[in-house]
Amino acid sequence: MRMSLAQRVLLTWLFTLLFLIMLVLKLDEKAPWNWFLIFIPVWIFDTILLVMLIVKMAGRCKSGFDPRNGSQNMKKKAWYLIAMLLKLAFCLALCAKLQRFAAMKLAYVFIPLWALLIGGMVELGYNIFYVRRD
Repeated sequence: MRMSLAQRVLLTWLFTLLFLIMLVLKLDEKAPWNWFLIFIPVWIFDTILLVMLIVKMAGRCKSGFDPRNGSQNMKKKAWYLIAMLLKLAFCLALCAKLQRFAAMKLAYVFIPLWALLIGGMVELGYNIFYVRRD
């Protein structure tokens, strides 16, 4: 289950374009769809990414896998999994707020996004300033 860079870029652009078209139709009030339906391209894309990530993480469990230098890689994949779940939580909370399913403050909706952004900044700082000692 290996995708080339061109396939990944094309898939990303396709789902982004589809989401933006549906969002514009909803905001122009041309389509009276539910907000959860508007986010279907996002859900599909996130599902594909989560499946690929879980398959890569499960690949470490097969016999004959060389675990040398794998702890850093596993930590990175765990962070990616947490980031995807935070993004999913934000999208679900946003849809629930926009559809008026949940009477919550907008600040509470953005908590997963803020946690994701702070985690991304920590990872960026770690990757820039980390000095490997060999």
